[in-house]
Amino acid sequence: MKNSFLLLLFLFPFINYSQNDIEKVKATISKSEIEGHIYFLASDELKGRQTGTAENKIAAQYLANMLRSYGVKPVTEDKSYLQKVVLNSVSQFDKAELKIKNFSTSKIVTINKTNTSYSGSLAFVNYGFEKDYANVDVKGKIVVSYSGTKENSNLRFAFSKTQEKIKIAKEKGAIGIIELNNIDNRTWSQLDHSFNGEKMYVSEEDTSNNFTYLWVNDQKEEISKFFTDKNEVNGSINIQGIKKGNITTQNVVGMVEGTDPKLKDEYIIYSAHYDHVGIGKAVDNDSIYNGARDNAVGTVTVLSAAKNIAKYPTKRSALFILFTGEEKGLLGSKWYVENPLIPLNKMVYCFNSDNGGYNDTSIATIVGLERTTASDDIKKAATPFGLKAIDDPAPEQGLFDRSDNVHFAAKGIPAPTFSMGFTAFDEEITKYYHQVTDNPDTLDYDYLLKFFQSYVLACRNIANNPKTPFWVEGDKYYDAGIKLYNKK
Repeated sequence: MKNSFLLLLFLFPFINYSQNDIEKVKATISKSEIEGHIYFLASDELKGRQTGTAENKIAAQYLANMLRSYGVKPVTEDKSYLQKVVLNSVSQFDKAELKIKNFSTSKIVTINKTNTSYSGSLAFVNYGFEKDYANVDVKGKIVVSYSGTKENSNLRFAFSKTQEKIKIAKEKGAIGIIELNNIDNRTWSQLDHSFNGEKMYVSEEDTSNNFTYLWVNDQKEEISKFFTDKNEVNGSINIQGIKKGNITTQNVVGMVEGTDPKLKDEYIIYSAHYDHVGIGKAVDNDSIYNGARDNAVGTVTVLSAAKNIAKYPTKRSALFILFTGEEKGLLGSKWYVENPLIPLNKMVYCFNSDNGGYNDTSIATIVGLERTTASDDIKKAATPFGLKAIDDPAPEQGLFDRSDNVHFAAKGIPAPTFSMGFTAFDEEITKYYHQVTDNPDTLDYDYLLKFFQSYVLACRNIANNPKTPFWVEGDKYYDAGIKLYNKK
């Protein structure tokens, strides 16, 4: 009995501390405030928050004003919450057409955006790998191939092979590639919106690519039939109206200093992207892609952390970053790591929040949960609110490297992504992901309250843990972390 009493006496400060943090989280997060933020950010008036638009700037100013109202401090030299981001842009084409004999199509997606006027031989190279070029002269010609591989035509996999195919085609002397796909109309519409729209780049060098690379939807095999008994046919490609320019946009950044004399020199980044894909092809008379899940939810998750930590500062300092340009290729985060406002080696963790949707309201899915030593801090934060934290259930999607966290990870900073609960990329996800249906009134706000509370408590756990978080040894970014922090 005496030993039990002594054990309770010893544990009491830790139990009380944990309980205090739970109460602090509950004190600053409410369902009504979550709804208010999301309904504003994902409203029709903000027209999908596409990077570079006036509505994207309105969203950024709204977020900056929220940080200011919470007492979060600015970081930029001009004491603004807005970090200027200058991007190079390449416009959509005005005209696109492929012709072969009496056949023509405009169902074209520009993987590389470049004006093209070509008339001549189209050389068929099967799937476009090294062995497929045997005995085929492609010098000065555009080649035609199937997308992906014979074994795998999955779109994401096919796209992952584009750079390899470009390299081989260039080495063989080709001046362009046309890849044939067989894609349903809904998915093709998504690709059209994503690739044919205005593209943006951090570096001007990225806009100088003059190698033609197109995907063409060949649902009825009207193109592939031309190559049934021959390797070459004459045809023409005409892509015109693509123009270059630049866009000025902004990241939103603020900080709260830590309370511990030593640990305050270590910063935890809390991040999310606030942009979405804007206006696109109308579906049922709706052309605004509001992006409630992706990523108004993530944005407001970080706002919730900012409000809480500003009121109840943690031992480590906090840096809140809301990125522009994620939907354009993770550009806001790329800009930030190349132009950090505080040295990157002071950043010991990046706790990103990004979402595509959810299909299980009993869990929070953390992409990269077990890749850092902070996994227990995250797991312990979910249970008080009735959730369970799980790791990435769909590694084949490559989600860890598809959000803003990856630029920080590549520098060596441990950086998982906190996402709403999903167990697979099923129809419940895809019916909202980058669709006009992703609206605020389709969200479960009782679930979101638990989700937000779990994230903020995890933030507090990580920021107050005496042990600095790091990569689990053996992770592919482990060595980059050793280099960044000069660990022996």
